[in-house]
Amino acid sequence: MRAAMICPWVFALGFVMAQPRNPGTLTVYVIDVEGGNATLFVSPTHESLLIDTGNAGAAAARDAGRIMDAIQDAGLQQIDHLIITHWHGDHFGGLAELAPKIPIREFIDHGPNTQPGELADTFLQKTYPQLYANAKHTVVKAGDKIPMAGLDVRVVTSAGETIKTPLPGAGAPNPYCANFKPVDSNPEDPQSVGIYIKFGKFRTIHLGDVTKNKEFELMCPNNRIGTVDVLLGLHHGRASSNSPVLVHALHPRVAIMNNGTRKGGEPEVMQTVHSSPGLEDLWQLHFSLLSGQEYTVPGMFIANTIDDPPATLPIAPAAAPPPGPGAPPPPVHNIRAYWIKLTAQSDGSFTVTNARNGFSKTYR
Repeated sequence: MRAAMICPWVFALGFVMAQPRNPGTLTVYVIDVEGGNATLFVSPTHESLLIDTGNAGAAAARDAGRIMDAIQDAGLQQIDHLIITHWHGDHFGGLAELAPKIPIREFIDHGPNTQPGELADTFLQKTYPQLYANAKHTVVKAGDKIPMAGLDVRVVTSAGETIKTPLPGAGAPNPYCANFKPVDSNPEDPQSVGIYIKFGKFRTIHLGDVTKNKEFELMCPNNRIGTVDVLLGLHHGRASSNSPVLVHALHPRVAIMNNGTRKGGEPEVMQTVHSSPGLEDLWQLHFSLLSGQEYTVPGMFIANTIDDPPATLPIAPAAAPPPGPGAPPPPVHNIRAYWIKLTAQSDGSFTVTNARNGFSKTYR
């Protein structure tokens, strides 16, 4: 009789012990650094990966502070892996301000700067070696993996090279390659470290500022990435990137653009993104004057506006200012900044939340 009573208990215990553990969630903070880049990933085991650290100069302390706000919201005590995608000031600029505020265990980059300039060269020669002196410094190649428990993190572009072997399940011919047109670009953007992250059935990609020609190398004639659920970054929404050979072939359900008020969101990009097959929503860090009302998304998908908005907003997009030091300053936005937060489940479902208005949408 006692054996008969014990057996169901033993069976039940065995059933409970055999259940898979809750794999947790992957959390991503897309942080407003005013048209720069800072994207924080927190794994199900609370391991962290930060991509880029915002702008240089007078904005460095501001952007480092905004990154720290996200780090504290995530409950992190350190950054386990930091990727600097490339040596432009809007991507490494806040690092010297951020590093004293939180331990950084590994510094990852593509290697030497290919676009000589005083800001980047001085940083690489004098400041950067001091920052990683007591940490790990890794120069990654396309095809490398970044070890993070519970995630598959793969470097797919770095130092001007792309992966040669398709990711598992990828490799089909890319029908968008036939209409590709090459473009000119600066030397450093195509060097960007780009990563692909897989968490269970969820997939996302962030390619830094990789430009159209490099997108073609990665995606043509065969698509070496496959499809993703979320496309991150989009090179601020600039037309030197974001060709259909990448955006349409990746077939994202959601895109999250790290644009500024007058940087990115250009009409060509907006047309490409909005016409991408299977796209459900585009989320933006900022309202873009370059989109105007013609190409913008509803305000509930936009995390930040400008401090002193115009009384009326023309329908037509504004013209992008000329590049270089003579460009007029962008509209000021030094008041509270808001991030876009993504939480993904291993079954492939995910939720995106706009911190400014609390609007949240779940994608099953």
